[in-house]
Amino acid sequence: MEITNKKLSNDAFFAERKEVLGHWPTGKDVDIDEAVAYQKSIPQEKRFGLKMAKAAEQKITLIQPRAGVALYKEHIELLQFLETEGEADLLPTTVDSYTRLNRYNEAETGIEKSKETGRSMLNGFPIVNYGVDICRKVTSSLKNPVQVRHGTPDARLLTEISIAGGFTSFEGGGISYNIPYSKNHSIEKTIAYWQYTDRLVGLYEEAGVSINREPFGPLTGTLISPCISNSVAIIESLLAAAQGVKDLTVGYGQCGNLIQDVAAIRSLNILTREYLDKFGFNDVRVTTVFHQWMGGFPQDEAKAFGVISWGAAAAVLSKATKVIVKTPHEAMGVPTKEANAAGLRATKQLVSMLKDQDFRSIPAVVAESEVIMKEMRCILDKVEELGKGDYAIGTVAAFEAGVLDVPFAPSRYNAGRVMPARDNAGAVRFLEIGNMPFTQDLIDFHRQKLEERAKYEKRAVSFQMVIDDVYAIGKGFLVGRPK
Repeated sequence: MEITNKKLSNDAFFAERKEVLGHWPTGKDVDIDEAVAYQKSIPQEKRFGLKMAKAAEQKITLIQPRAGVALYKEHIELLQFLETEGEADLLPTTVDSYTRLNRYNEAETGIEKSKETGRSMLNGFPIVNYGVDICRKVTSSLKNPVQVRHGTPDARLLTEISIAGGFTSFEGGGISYNIPYSKNHSIEKTIAYWQYTDRLVGLYEEAGVSINREPFGPLTGTLISPCISNSVAIIESLLAAAQGVKDLTVGYGQCGNLIQDVAAIRSLNILTREYLDKFGFNDVRVTTVFHQWMGGFPQDEAKAFGVISWGAAAAVLSKATKVIVKTPHEAMGVPTKEANAAGLRATKQLVSMLKDQDFRSIPAVVAESEVIMKEMRCILDKVEELGKGDYAIGTVAAFEAGVLDVPFAPSRYNAGRVMPARDNAGAVRFLEIGNMPFTQDLIDFHRQKLEERAKYEKRAVSFQMVIDDVYAIGKGFLVGRPK
């Protein structure tokens, strides 16, 4: 498969679309002209991108949960509860695992079993099986904007039904919803699938309907260095913008060191704008999202609230446009709606208390930002070089060469040579650089930071640090110290 970072022609797009809409019977109900008209009827205050843009202008941080159940009436009740009792500013519809894998027959079985048992037998909402009309029942039943959140390597049909169904924001990308989620999808294929999704969003944009697009920032969610996740977000932004997307929300998953977390959002914002402008996408709007801790959680609810609150504080002090909120039941499986709402309210309290404080100009944050941006430029410019100016071609080559390398990812197209560990202050550094194209001063910087920790802990720099760090927060710590 040959891919390039060029806008899909209408002939190529609509030929592919005939096949995509035939993947499940609900596809036949999607009429793009009727869907444009429906989207235009949605009130302005329920448009995701507009609410994000207003929040960015006012320098406030909005809160959004994750949530989704199998039956649509119960799903509506859940979202209404999170909107009222949880005080959510933005709402999600998290899609079930079968839909993410395009296994719609099993999703249909899950719906039927959920009806029989009276409880959700799916871990999300099966948008494709329900189709346009039921999605519109969901989106029209709420006062706030609603986004589709999922994890789907091939989200083409899901995008079609979601946008026609009244959702005004759609998450994911050809890298971020492949490498951390899938073992056998080639990067060429998923970039091509997501070029379709982004071209569809571009067609709506050209028809006067702006849909917000959000690359998935946290990747595997385990000790992901800001330079890696930020670089992937910028590449996915460039790929989306090439297809006509005009509204992007780039994201980052909390690492736990406040200085590094604020610096990560600061550098992400600066360089996303810089690289979009460099390639002529000056009219693309950029906002940011901060994901609360994505790793292991303590089982104790009170301690879990501590982790949630720390993520809330980091999000608002970095002036992220929104924060994705965790629940105090994170260590125990699917949360109750009450637990989900409690996590939201705890976050809302922190956001309200800290809204007048801004840590982005603190010297330590600026210094850390400079390190992150230098690392990002090393990666991004090498991807551009490998692709001879084309980021789609360059991305494929970069994964083959290990220039792009996501720690702990299941994909067989990922080198898996990069290994992160925390320094003595809890910031994520590199134990193993792999083939990432860092300059010698950056390599030396990371080694020095880990040597400082090793000296403090009276042990050698080793893989044991990585193991200790992965489990640390679940045990009540950030840095995994030896006993």
